[in-house]
Order: sequence, then C-alpha cells, then structure tokens
Amino acid sequence: MTVIEQMGAAAKQAARVLMNAGAKKDEALYAIAEALRANSGAIIAANAVDMENGRAAGLSNALLDRLKLDEARIEGMAKGVADVAAFADPIGRVLDGRTLKNGLKIEKVTVPMGVIGIIFEARPNVTSDAAALCLKAGSAVILRGGKEAINSNRAVAEIMRDAIESVGLPRDCVALVQDTSRESATELMQLSDYLDVLIPRGGAGLIRSVVQNSKVPVIQTGAGNCHVYVDESADVEMASEIVFNAKTSRPSVCNAIETVLVHKGIAEKALPEMKKALDTMNVELRGCEKTREILGDCVKPATEEDYYKEYGDYILAVRVVDSLEEALDHIAKYSTGHSEAIVTSDYAAADRFTSGVDSAAVYVNASTRFTDGGEFGLGAEIGISTQKLHARGPMGLNELCSGKYIIRGNGQVRG
Repeated sequence: MTVIEQMGAAAKQAARVLMNAGAKKDEALYAIAEALRANSGAIIAANAVDMENGRAAGLSNALLDRLKLDEARIEGMAKGVADVAAFADPIGRVLDGRTLKNGLKIEKVTVPMGVIGIIFEARPNVTSDAAALCLKAGSAVILRGGKEAINSNRAVAEIMRDAIESVGLPRDCVALVQDTSRESATELMQLSDYLDVLIPRGGAGLIRSVVQNSKVPVIQTGAGNCHVYVDESADVEMASEIVFNAKTSRPSVCNAIETVLVHKGIAEKALPEMKKALDTMNVELRGCEKTREILGDCVKPATEEDYYKEYGDYILAVRVVDSLEEALDHIAKYSTGHSEAIVTSDYAAADRFTSGVDSAAVYVNASTRFTDGGEFGLGAEIGISTQKLHARGPMGLNELCSGKYIIRGNGQVRG
C-alpha cells in the first residue's frame, strides 16, 4: 500500500465514525476555530517561509497576495470555521416522503458523501474552509495543496487534526498529502477505492488536468473568466465603480472580472471614467481597435487569446460592442460559466441578459465579487461549481451531501 492509499483507507474508516457524529462535529469545528486563533503565531511563521520561497520563485504580486496569511486572515479563517458550526446540520434532512398504495413509506434523506478529495493551489485558507465544510457535512477529507503553500498547509492541517482528536473524533477525518509532486496529484485522481468525489480548486490548467485524468467523479470549480457588460443605458459612475471593484478588490480570485464589454453608444463617455479609476491601481488595459481609438496607445492591442484568459492579475481586456446581443455572443464564446454582470437602467436589457447568459451567477448592477459562499449566506464554501450536474455556483453544505432512500414496511413482498 502506498502512503496515499494508506491515507485513503484511514479516511474511509474515519468517515464511518463521522457519518453518525452528530453534535460532535460542531464540537470539533469550534475546537478548530479556537486552535487556529491560539496558534496564529506558528501559522504566520510557517507562512513566512512560503512567502519567502514564493518571492524567490518569482511569484506575481497577485499570487503572493493569495498565499499570504496574517492575523486578520487567520481570524477570518477561524470565524469561517465557527460560522459553519453554527449552521443547521445538513445530514438527515428529509428531502421527500410518500406512502405508496401498498403501504410502503418512502423517505429520501440527506447523507454524507463519504470521503472527499480536494486538490487546490496557493490559497492556504482553503485548508480550513474545505475541512470545516466536509466535517459539518459528515465526510472525511483528503487535502492536496500546491507546493507554494506547503508549510502553511502543514501547520494548519496539524492544528486541525489535533483539535478534532481533542473532542474524541478520529484525527484522520482531515488529512493532508505531504508530497506536492505531480505524481501525488495523479495518484489521488486514481484513488477510486477510497474517494467518493474529487474537487479541484485552482486555475483552468489544474481543473482541466483533474477532469481529464481522474478515475474519481469530479465536481469542476473555479475557472473564472468573468465579464461586466456596460449597457447603453448604464449610469457611468455606477459602471465605473462596479468595474473597478470587480477587477481590483482582489484580482487573483475566480470571481474577479477579466473582460469589460462596453456598448458603442456609451463607450466614449464610460471608457475614460473607467480608465481613470483603474489607473489608480495601475491596471493594464488590452483593448479592441475602437477602445484604442477612444483611450489611445496606452491601451495594448487585444488578441483573441486575451479574451480567453483568466489573468488573475491587474490586467483587463476591453471590447466595444455594437449591441447587447453582441455582448451575449462574446460571453457565450469566451466565458467559463462562472459570473457575469450587466450595468443598465433598462429593465428589458437586464431581463434579456439574465435569461441569455448561461453562467452560474448572473448580476444586474452589482459586482461579480459577490459570488462567494459567505456573501450568499451559505457560510464558507468548497468552491464555485461551473458545471451543471449535482451542484452549480457556490458550493456550501447542502451541495456536499448525497441522498438515500429509507423504506419502511410491515411485511410487504413484491408480486
């Protein structure tokens, strides 16, 4: 048995205990929250090693921001775990019930997935977010983070495992793969004897690799080529604020926009206002010919590839479109199905946009940055699903459950 197979076997055993843990799950979560706070110094010290290694490896400022942990972010992690504990238990809910003509009483109830695998990149807060949601949903979890955050992840994982054990649950309810090589990720993708579902969190390359190579059922998350369309009837000040927030508040995350589409009827008024705001954060613009006519040579010519890119950085593609329909066509071609927004004062345009865009979250006059489990009132999230089977959009507790039928009879046999 390999190390990862042993980890899988241990997680499967832990999951059998966890599926009937009841209130113990909340005890474990509150213990984790307090342990994260109490050990913040050790976590920050481990994170400092990752940050130093990241700078030496030439990571971009945006990726370094994703990697960084400080007291405020650790408090956010702890609060996120405690918030999950405060939610109602998602296990054992009756989803459907009926009595058949033969007297059989049938109920469909929520049950844990079992063992969940999560492969993610350079965000160490995912370690606690993912573990908390899986625990509350009654499933064990095997985490495999990227090399950039390995020291941070080790510190956080061990703190969580100790806290779980302190309340009498198996520490193997949460496990971290220590090997960050490509081989370990591949082995996890093949672990169908132990994993019930695999969730990748990261860039398009990671997600594509997992989908193509996994023998375990996969829930696709995260790739975010998101758009804002500024309609002809838009309030220019509102549009500028929304575009600025959606691009610059945290450009490295999946709900940040990568492209802004502007109706030709408002472009000459709106583009200079948006540029003025974006310039305060040194956002690089890559635009179409019409955009460059309006804003000048400070805008780099956009290529076809630019409209497909998830930059994760202070770079924004811009295109002037002739109509709402052209904006919808652009989004249909280039979007990853994550989040799109329209800025408009025209109800009919808003209605056409919300019905015409096929993405997990569609906004009217608001920033795409709200596509987040916490912001939607779901608590911490496991990721944003961009697929259509089982779960779509922010994946909270309910999306981490499966179901089973319970049938009660009094001696019925089938004829």
